[in-house]
Amino acid sequence: MPEPMHSINATGLADILERVLDKGIVIAGDIKIQIADIDLLTIKIRLLVASVDKAMEMGINWWQEDTYLSTKAREKELMQQQSTIEARLEKLETISKPS
Repeated sequence: MPEPMHSINATGLADILERVLDKGIVIAGDIKIQIADIDLLTIKIRLLVASVDKAMEMGINWWQEDTYLSTKAREKELMQQQSTIEARLEKLETISKPS
């Protein structure tokens, strides 16, 4: 006699994961260390778990601007640096020209 399959657990976990990614979940907490009413350390923890589509829908897209995660952002930063260097070089050349 074959053993019954336990697809309920797998389906339940998949459903939960799909719901979390679709709707998003936020976990927030603060840690504060004080001695004699003097704050020594405050740590604010904010965690958002969501799909990329949901995050972008909420206006969260920091990974697109992070130069370590996005080649487009890195290229943009390099172009800005190049423009700055060219402007400084032009200024220096203008200053150093004999009158």
